[in-house]
Amino acid sequence: MSGDKGRPDTTGLVWFKSSYSAGDGGQCVEVAAEIGAVHVRDSKDTTRAALAVQPTAWTAFVHFAAR
Repeated sequence: MSGDKGRPDTTGLVWFKSSYSAGDGGQCVEVAAEIGAVHVRDSKDTTRAALAVQPTAWTAFVHFAAR
């Protein structure tokens, strides 16, 4: 863990920026996947905690958002 209690250690994860993110510094998210969790964070402030969800929940969200 990093120095924050209860915050998962996301050091070493490979983050991918949303393909919908324009290069103009707008509202962007990044996603990193590992076994058992998908992490989502604000690409403009990567020091803030990432949201961690189960892979099945992320898959359901992506399918819903693609409609």
